[in-house]
Amino acid sequence: MVLNFIKLYKIPLLFAIISIAFYASFTYDLERSDFAKLISLYSALFFLAYLLIEKFKLNFWFLAVLGVVFRLVFIGATPNLSQDFYRFLWDGRLLLKGVSPYFFTPSSSTALGVTIEQSQQLIEGMDALNASHFSNYPPVNQLFFAIAALFAGKSILGSVIVLRTLLILADIGILFFGKKLLKKLDLPVKNVFWYFLNPFIIIELTGNLHFEGVMLFFFIWGMYLLFKGKWFWAAVLIGISVSVKLLPLLLLPLFLKYFTINRTPKVVETFWVSIKKLIGFYIIIGLTIILTFLPFLSSEFIHNFSATIALWFQNFEFNASVYYIIRWIGFQVVGWNIIGTAGKILPILVFLIVLAIAFFRKNKTPQQLITAMLFAVSIYFLLSTTVHPWYIATPLLLSVFTKYKFPIVWSFIVILSYSAYGKDGFDENLWLVALEYMVVIGVAVWEICNSKDPFANKNKIEPSNSI
Repeated sequence: MVLNFIKLYKIPLLFAIISIAFYASFTYDLERSDFAKLISLYSALFFLAYLLIEKFKLNFWFLAVLGVVFRLVFIGATPNLSQDFYRFLWDGRLLLKGVSPYFFTPSSSTALGVTIEQSQQLIEGMDALNASHFSNYPPVNQLFFAIAALFAGKSILGSVIVLRTLLILADIGILFFGKKLLKKLDLPVKNVFWYFLNPFIIIELTGNLHFEGVMLFFFIWGMYLLFKGKWFWAAVLIGISVSVKLLPLLLLPLFLKYFTINRTPKVVETFWVSIKKLIGFYIIIGLTIILTFLPFLSSEFIHNFSATIALWFQNFEFNASVYYIIRWIGFQVVGWNIIGTAGKILPILVFLIVLAIAFFRKNKTPQQLITAMLFAVSIYFLLSTTVHPWYIATPLLLSVFTKYKFPIVWSFIVILSYSAYGKDGFDENLWLVALEYMVVIGVAVWEICNSKDPFANKNKIEPSNSI
């Protein structure tokens, strides 16, 4: 039986073995500053993933098992492309000691009055900039950090393994609900593997321990329940996803037409029932968020948390697109970096664009709604001052449920942003940044121009009247 299996699957097994070897090299024998090796391995892994998805798309379980195996290659490795996990471990250990990570910065740890295991190693690992700020990770995210501290609070590697296990389970959950949602939308099930087998997801989430995967698990689970008419529990799950990462807040206005456009003869009655359900939906999301934040709520928390969030818009800049053009214009006109002003205006502009999408586009079917979310998130990142590679996980997963493929291209070419981390320190190559966004925007424009309506889809499924 084993020999027959090997004979039948010798080509995909060969691809799998080569992929495992490349993933092992990527995680155990790669320095972030070695960009030539990084991009070579990444490109090879992306090509192999493409071959596996396209040639073996009908064998769901074979590809699913491969996705898990590829993730397990990373299980005992310390992340080599990101230092953020040191802060995760610090916050979790602090929380387990009964101290709020929103009230103390790591650099002020001498005032804590408690002992944090391996504190000096964690502080040095997260770097001085991160150590000087209060935590900006929402409460449910902090819960996962605390779980790592609970099970492996005295070992950095042990804590990493706990976090990685949680992230792998979240991705398996996305695979499970993603498959169900694709079937409900009458779309090819293979689409989900552009997320689950994508080297970008495996490296950035499983490898580098970024929690976009956990946020997306709760969000996509919630969307699946919403499309089944279970709006109450959908709201709870979307609220939890916000408390992992705040990004889903941006998408809340887009639910307006999905709830309120009616198709029954009793238009007036149905419209008001829909309005009540929409309001109830938003209230449940809001209450869920408040309940998760409740243990930390205080005026000091609100000040520290909001101030730290504001830093991302008004102080930090990395791998941006439109903002870098605005910054250049600012230098030509006033002679200095205008990030402080642009960082305040751009979020307002994004919010107005999202409102325009909510009010003036057709978001009444599941696919139209998800497509609207895809474009809203993409516009947000195009107007952001900071776009770390792992941020692209959100548009990538949303694209799985649409006909647009530009986020898949983005998940490949975003690796160019790592060219900034050289042996001589941080030095961003703006030509490579320009290449990244010209390719992504070019593909997106081409796809939109070849679509009758960027928010329409040929395979329309009407939402249930029992929302």
